[in-house]
Amino acid sequence: MFDQMKDLYKLKKQADDLKKKMQTITIEVEEKNIKVVMRGDNNVEAVYINGEENTDVKRAINKATKEVQKKVAKKFQSQISGMNIPGM
Repeated sequence: MFDQMKDLYKLKKQADDLKKKMQTITIEVEEKNIKVVMRGDNNVEAVYINGEENTDVKRAINKATKEVQKKVAKKFQSQISGMNIPGM
């Protein structure tokens, strides 16, 4: 049991390290009069429309992203729990 906990801790640490690395990746995409700045962890840093930052759109996109991630995680969690994987 202790070995499984060590393995889970190690796995969580790796996931946390990966998340930190993903947060350092940034892209900017421009389409006509809209510019989006997004990180590798799918967090929108900024949305510009006609050169002006629009924080409402940024918040709405980030909220939608979090909600869909929760929904996907919940769906897969129920599928994984039915697989009888040791330690899960």
